[in-house]
Amino acid sequence: MMLDSVELDDQFEWVDEFEWDAVAQEQERSVSGALLIQEGVKLHGRPITLKSNGGVWTPLSVVRSLEVLRNTPSKVMDLTLPDGRAFSVTWNRADGAPLEATPLERLVNPGEDHLYDVNLRLITVAPPAA
Repeated sequence: MMLDSVELDDQFEWVDEFEWDAVAQEQERSVSGALLIQEGVKLHGRPITLKSNGGVWTPLSVVRSLEVLRNTPSKVMDLTLPDGRAFSVTWNRADGAPLEATPLERLVNPGEDHLYDVNLRLITVAPPAA
């Protein structure tokens, strides 16, 4: 799995994959009491939350690389999943911390290979203009 230039372990779990509904719907009552429904296909905005869930551990060196990406405003990144699907994404800052990293073992001065449990909150966006 790749996020921009950062290689991630293929065992990250996309926890909200099947919660996305590609159709937006608005419901409203007219003055006559009739129900008015409008629907349209969403173009982007699909959340992609990748979690370790105890199945993968990420070294500090990779966490630091993710930190650099996270700290770049309006960064649009390519995300390629292990099954070959690809998305243009940015950090989803609206639903909590976009990058969470918890050490498996607490150390005051961890080395680059110290392992972390990592969660990433991303959201799909339109690909950048070529």
